[in-house]
Amino acid sequence: MSKPVLNRRQLLLAATAAGLMPAFPAYTREKARVIVIGGGMAGATLAKYLRKWGPNLQVTLIDRNARYTSCIMSSLVLSGQRDLASLQYDYTALVQKYGVKIRTDEVVAVDPVARSVTLGSGKVLRAERIVLAPGIEFDPVPGLTDPDAMPHAWKAGPQTTLLRQQLLAMQPGGTVVLTIPKVPYRCPPGPYERACLLADWLAKKKPGSKLLVLDANADFVTEKDNFSSAFFDLHGDVIEYRTSTEVLSADAATMTLQTSTGAVQGQVINLIPRQRCGSIVASAGLANATEGRFAGVNVLNYESTAAAGIHVIGDSSATTQPKAGHIANQEAKVCADAIVRAFAGEQPDPAPVTNSACFSTITMTKASWLHAGFQYNPATGQMAGVPTASGASIGWNADNFEQMNDWFRALMADTFA
Repeated sequence: MSKPVLNRRQLLLAATAAGLMPAFPAYTREKARVIVIGGGMAGATLAKYLRKWGPNLQVTLIDRNARYTSCIMSSLVLSGQRDLASLQYDYTALVQKYGVKIRTDEVVAVDPVARSVTLGSGKVLRAERIVLAPGIEFDPVPGLTDPDAMPHAWKAGPQTTLLRQQLLAMQPGGTVVLTIPKVPYRCPPGPYERACLLADWLAKKKPGSKLLVLDANADFVTEKDNFSSAFFDLHGDVIEYRTSTEVLSADAATMTLQTSTGAVQGQVINLIPRQRCGSIVASAGLANATEGRFAGVNVLNYESTAAAGIHVIGDSSATTQPKAGHIANQEAKVCADAIVRAFAGEQPDPAPVTNSACFSTITMTKASWLHAGFQYNPATGQMAGVPTASGASIGWNADNFEQMNDWFRALMADTFA
């Protein structure tokens, strides 16, 4: 495979490590309150940068978990190359270095009019601004009463470990089924890179096994050149790829999926359902875009188009940008900047820029890369892709695999450290 040009990718790594935004003066109104719901890539970044750029703000971050488990790199748990502990991050630095207040609790209601948040503990919090970053939820699959029988492992955690155990228990010569939902979904390259990683693992650890990939989309939705080459050539003896194949129902007792192109069976089924915004976003009446699946926002400040003073960032928002951890980090910074400016009586940046970098595991030791830049288009009110700021590797190699780890460390440090 050809060695990719790395200069633009290296610039992205440097930008990630540097925080991607300038430091702003402390010009926010004293004691103004911001509540952030969700402590993942979007929420943690937002809380950190609100305090960096608006040190007078009172920022409270609420999450049901005391630590975050990264979905990025979690497919490497399936191949045994990582464990979940290596993907877990707590909020110590946000508290000690930046003064963010952390509450480990369940958010049961958000009142956009009163700008209040009701917690499972019964406590009611109020703020001048509320930012929701709860990630995704999944559509129910008809017939599947126990999701653990066909784990999605699309939220890193217990299901990631469970799917790993199911793969290990499968006899050589078995069939693994991986489903890809209709777009939009979290991490567009993710299912394809997981398929490549599993195909390589199956060839090495479970000889004679097959990987059946059922894609609800008509074709690869990203990195078509690299993934088609990997699917049909490199992993052609392992992968069978079916397009325009939607899952209609599931039967865990027989390990069968009924699909739009017929019934399929497998010893292990990695069923990734179609996705929508976090339930707290929907229950607050903010899911008014993309067939009601995601929350419409003004991408200049990520304020909800349905409620003033309420913002939605990360995977729950409806934008033209990919639903990915790096973009969540970027959206959080644009939103943080806009909120700091708003408390100072200023307008948001009229021309925000974001970028996204990611690596795809093509084998257990080699990876490809992809990056994209986005610029606000005032004519459409959307973030538009910038062709000159976008690119992808031609093929894959071991150097990219190592650089993937550097990129991951820089991104997570920028978010949590």
